[in-house]
Amino acid sequence: MSNDQPPPATGGPEDPFAKPPPHGEYGGSPYGAPAPPVADPLAGMPPLGNRGKRLVARIVDALIVGIPVYGLTGLAWGRYDLANAAETYGQSLIYAVVYLGYQVVLLTRSGQSLGKKLMNLRVAMLPDGSTPTPQAALKREATYSLVPLVPCCGSIFWLVNVLWCLWDKPYHQCLHDKAGRTVVVRAV
Repeated sequence: MSNDQPPPATGGPEDPFAKPPPHGEYGGSPYGAPAPPVADPLAGMPPLGNRGKRLVARIVDALIVGIPVYGLTGLAWGRYDLANAAETYGQSLIYAVVYLGYQVVLLTRSGQSLGKKLMNLRVAMLPDGSTPTPQAALKREATYSLVPLVPCCGSIFWLVNVLWCLWDKPYHQCLHDKAGRTVVVRAV
């Protein structure tokens, strides 16, 4: 028998029972790998638009487009009959197309519809904050105004779309914002 002691544990990978180094020795991670720096996704961006103001802006825009469209189509057809599904759908289709054009034209000019100007909001491209391109504005607004025309499930999609900003992190985007790669910020 020998009185030789076994060599001390080195703490390397060959010794699974070695005590880990104290927390922070490897850059702050208890697992030994350096913790990656977390960049603030909102850094350099104007403050996000208030959800309540976004809702008011959409209501204002809906009234600006809806009152003339439904008034003129009601006059052209002589009446407004909720029981006539084809007539109601036709009016909704005309409204959606006019609303789409209204939004795309104004968003590509300044990033603001009349409702957004009133609420001091603007739509910006997510990557760089610029005014939306025509393609981005078209994708964004088609998702908002045309998808709801799909019978039955379109209305459900529209509801999920507009509520999405309540739980979306970090940009509070609705699904139509995600489609156009846009974000709503305060106008400065």
